[in-house]
Amino acid sequence: MSPKLTDLCQYPIVQAPMAGGGSCPALAAAVSEAGGLGFLAAGYKTADGMYQEIKQLRGLTNQPFGVNVFMPQPEYADAAAVSVYASQLAGEAAWYETQLGDPDSGRDDGYDAKLAVLLDEPVPVVTFTFGCPSREVFDSLARAGTLTAVTVTTPQEAEAAQQAGADALCVQGVEAGGHQGTHRDNPETDGAGIGLLALIARIREAVQLPIIAAGGLMRGAQLAAVLAAGADAGQFGTAFLVCPESGAHALHKQAMTNPLFVRTELTRAFSGRPARGLVNRFMREHGPYAPAAYPEVHHMTSTLRKAAAKAGDAQGMALWAGQGHRLARELPAGQLVEVLAAELAEAKDALCSEGAA
Repeated sequence: MSPKLTDLCQYPIVQAPMAGGGSCPALAAAVSEAGGLGFLAAGYKTADGMYQEIKQLRGLTNQPFGVNVFMPQPEYADAAAVSVYASQLAGEAAWYETQLGDPDSGRDDGYDAKLAVLLDEPVPVVTFTFGCPSREVFDSLARAGTLTAVTVTTPQEAEAAQQAGADALCVQGVEAGGHQGTHRDNPETDGAGIGLLALIARIREAVQLPIIAAGGLMRGAQLAAVLAAGADAGQFGTAFLVCPESGAHALHKQAMTNPLFVRTELTRAFSGRPARGLVNRFMREHGPYAPAAYPEVHHMTSTLRKAAAKAGDAQGMALWAGQGHRLARELPAGQLVEVLAAELAEAKDALCSEGAA
């Protein structure tokens, strides 16, 4: 890992910030205590909610950790398309005996307030998703002693992040579970995502920043592969989602290896932005008609997703998962870090042995 990141964790293993409940203080603490880098997800929380989780995490570990923040979204959603989609979801609301959420519940996710907290109470690492902050933001966080990274999905986004002053990149391949962290949501590029290994190679040639590789990683041997391709660390999301410390819903955890859910797809059905999840009834029925409207669709379906979870109906939930979900192992998070580290060492030894033969 790069000199700036080396001091943060013993192993090049980063726990992905999974907004919506998966990431929580208990999970982040367990990962950091075991030698990885744990993360909290500030997305969909208030600034105070984020601060309370940071305080709780600091009570569980004195090891470094990170916080992920969503960038504010521009207003370009088609209001008419959102209204049509709301009409289509009326049957879901009736079925779950609830109301659709308000699509106009906010676009900035409390961005300014969260930045203020993170500058007043600095954390070791802050990462950004769905865009790139200004140089002023990066400079302010640097003065506070915080390392920064930006999620990127193309070489162009990586170049923009380097120019703005980011310390590192989270390079997200199309295999990744959850939302694609594109800086601009362009429906014309749906399905055009780049695989992780190819993306690492292209970005490594375009910029000089350290790379945290994300997308479908479930085993230490895969981590060895992305390190060999030019990454400095690997980020694991789905792998940690099933750990007992994860805050993910029990049905979500069970679905990772449930034979009823055989594949993943990118869909706009739940949020209006491309996100990879297990294919279920809701995705099949509504995905083809969901508009490019984030966070309007996210707000609108939030009540449906909560009602489905309460009813024990995984077919109506957003079951975010990476392409490697069937490789999930229900281990305590600290033990999973140790297993991944051992697998990484074994893979490296195998490569050295082959090279010496």
